[in-house]
Amino acid sequence: MEALLPYLVPLPVVVPLLAAGLKFAIGVRSPLLNQMISVVALVVVLATGGALLFGVHAYGPQVVQVGGWEFPIGITLVADRLSALMVTVSSAITLGVLVYSIGQGIADQEEATPLAIFYPTFLILVAGVSNAFLTGDLFNLYVGFEILLTSSYVLMTQGGTLARIRAGSTYVVVSLLSSVVFLIAIALIYAATGTVNMAHLALRLAELPTELQLTLQAILLMAFAIKAAVFPLSAWLPDSYPTAPAPVTAVFAGLLTKVGVYAMIRTQTLLFPEDSVVDTLLLWAALATMVIGIFGAMAQTDIKRMLSFILVSHIGYMVFGIGLASVHGMSGAVFYVAHHITVQTTLFLVAGLVERRCGSSSLNNVSGLAKISPVLGVLFFIPAMNLAGIPPLSGFLGKLGLIQAGVQDGSPLAYLLVGGAVATSLLTLYSIVRLWNYAFWRAPEEGRPVALGTLLESSEDESSDLPNGNAVPIPAGRTPTGIGGKAVVTSDVFPPLMLGATVALVLLGVAFTVFAGPLINYSYEAAVELTARTSYLNAVIPGGAAQ
Repeated sequence: MEALLPYLVPLPVVVPLLAAGLKFAIGVRSPLLNQMISVVALVVVLATGGALLFGVHAYGPQVVQVGGWEFPIGITLVADRLSALMVTVSSAITLGVLVYSIGQGIADQEEATPLAIFYPTFLILVAGVSNAFLTGDLFNLYVGFEILLTSSYVLMTQGGTLARIRAGSTYVVVSLLSSVVFLIAIALIYAATGTVNMAHLALRLAELPTELQLTLQAILLMAFAIKAAVFPLSAWLPDSYPTAPAPVTAVFAGLLTKVGVYAMIRTQTLLFPEDSVVDTLLLWAALATMVIGIFGAMAQTDIKRMLSFILVSHIGYMVFGIGLASVHGMSGAVFYVAHHITVQTTLFLVAGLVERRCGSSSLNNVSGLAKISPVLGVLFFIPAMNLAGIPPLSGFLGKLGLIQAGVQDGSPLAYLLVGGAVATSLLTLYSIVRLWNYAFWRAPEEGRPVALGTLLESSEDESSDLPNGNAVPIPAGRTPTGIGGKAVVTSDVFPPLMLGATVALVLLGVAFTVFAGPLINYSYEAAVELTARTSYLNAVIPGGAAQ
């Protein structure tokens, strides 16, 4: 088993790219074959991630020098506990989202174009995410970001509706800005150290003057904070994500910001492990992100926008753990990242089902769902309570771990963060209960939701080719729920694949609670490995030159 592990490390990157190329070659000729290739590719990635998860836990970090180039010249791929966990969780949720999107495409009769573009682009995004998690090279991390961001531009604007193009333009501008900042940081780091290999940088950055280290660290963290939507660099997210199709919004909310958080963890543990003023700044940023984000959620009347603001708020919990710069803080951050990827993705998929049933995700147009669609109520309630941190669910356990780490730190700022974390959790519960009361618990009213069988048109898009009989406009600012921008007919019978994928992800979130003990232990060992750095450096640097 140990001898085979290095051969598994590149597969989460290579398999989706090969599948995407094959699908581009097939084009629109065989929708079923396209779907099968996509599912098989992600099943292989999930199986590979699971094997790496157990393998690195048993045998330590696994390293591959791409192309046979020797350290530190070539691109290095490294699978340690953190990266293996991220690959496994991300591949599980992307597989669920893919199955959901297949069901939506079949139901909306969009099996051909534009889904002939959607599927390979989605696989390229998965490859970019996996590359970012596995790379041991700073410039290759930039390449991974660009792969996933370029594919995300396509996915966000799929269908070409006005709202999606507008939101996509904002997303493109912000993403390009963060990429430019990241590229500048890489250039400065290479000029100062002569290398971009992360293990090599871990040794050489420590030799630089303190002021230069702080400058390089600050520029890197700024780039990653934009991608992770850390306040005050988070204003772009709530306006960008809700307009995309439901499966796209789900994978964006679940994964893309967490890649930024992952990069922040690597920066603070591997490249700049020494205690510094940056940790204090991260703690203040974490507090602001939690509080400002949840205040924004409380003011929303749209389910997707509310979830987007809660997403921003809960990024603050992860930054809280990073800023504590302790084993327990990092352990809490690692566990909370894995938990949040699953729960947040699930809730956005449920929001897509709400749109499909009600024609809108606005609380002004949705009511009585607990009576009208009890299954939808259950699918929302479980992950929503998990997100709010209700005991004994994994959301509660993750927040409790972070709060305990803050108390162990003992500083006045840490105690302030503990108070902010508790208040944010309570306000998250308030927002979720308010959403539940409006959308699910309130008695159905005339016209809310719209009648079954209603054909939805976007008031912002051309709809001359749609029948006029029972077509009604979607409220201003909303877009059709179809992946390709096509009109959708409301229905209380959800496509089996859409419903099945959502149920599977709800159960995955529950599994985080059932197996919380082993997962918390794994997160703690990952945090020990991250803060010690020794096993990572010894695995990458020939001859164990980490000393």
